Amino acid sequence: MKATAIWTIGAMMLTTTSIHAQTVRPRDVVGAAIASDIAAQRQAERDAKRFPYASPGYGPIATAAAARNACAAKALDQAGPSAKLIGQARASTMSTGWEVEGDIAAADGDIPFVCSVRNGSVSGVLLRK
Repeated sequence: MKATAIWTIGAMMLTTTSIHAQTVRPRDVVGAAIASDIAAQRQAERDAKRFPYASPGYGPIATAAAARNACAAKALDQAGPSAKLIGQARASTMSTGWEVEGDIAAADGDIPFVCSVRNGSVSGVLLRK
């Protein structure tokens, strides 16, 4: 929407001055801006279909191993300084990223955790106390 407004304002400014006796109608400018937005949205959809787990503009997590490591680090941070990871966390695929499950040994017992990685970054960690 912001791009549409910028295109519209820019083209309207061009229509206020005569450029080699060319006439640019405001409706043509708006139509071109809308077409540009539609083309950009379609390109983004095609890119999302090609790379469903690694959205380049969102975050650095692009593999299951990276998702496991990021979630484990986040869960350990939330559990406290004396917490340690029990074994290796398990990552399973979702439509927009990964779901990571694991266990943490803390001072007050073992704590299972679930973590979600969406669009290249950790979106949430749940410690089940």
